[in-house]
Amino acid sequence: MIKVTPMPEYPGFDTEVRQRGAAFLATCPTPTSGQFKNRQYWARATKELHKTYRGICSYTAMYLLEQGTVDHFLPKTTYPQLAYEWSNFRLASWRVNSAKGHKTNILDPFSIEDDWFQMDIPTCLIRANPILEQRVRSQVSETISSLGLNSDDNYVQERCDILIYYARGNIDLAFVKRRYPFLAKELERQRLGQNELRALFKVD
Repeated sequence: MIKVTPMPEYPGFDTEVRQRGAAFLATCPTPTSGQFKNRQYWARATKELHKTYRGICSYTAMYLLEQGTVDHFLPKTTYPQLAYEWSNFRLASWRVNSAKGHKTNILDPFSIEDDWFQMDIPTCLIRANPILEQRVRSQVSETISSLGLNSDDNYVQERCDILIYYARGNIDLAFVKRRYPFLAKELERQRLGQNELRALFKVD
């Protein structure tokens, strides 16, 4: 995970999402998950959310080939007043959104610092920066665990695959920076180039 800069809502958001949501909440101020199901106006913003954040999942910092999903950072059933607010939306893969669910122990990509999350190479496992104070380290570790960033083999394998592709010259660093900014940041922090990666991963 890396720090994500909040971007302004797109011009049609108020009409397409906020106003429709406000009208629903006026008649049903505290909806249940079932009641929200037929009023998913936030889904209308998914395509623009993907475009605005360059297709990068807010939690995995990986590019989403499909448009992804709208994650409500603060759960909509607990904070219904934010269910249709752009500021509460985070672009997320379906898998990470499902893992996050209604959890509130997840760090906000909008509020973290770039060096809080680090990655070991070649295991491609994410960890908390050891120099962080204990409270923040615990929050980082809890976020990693809750989202399954290390326990889900799909995430770990994709991170390793991208680094191996780069090491072999199948993709260039510009591609990694554009599609996998967290990996690019870690390569820079650890001063690893293609030669070093080939040695670490034991590939030709």
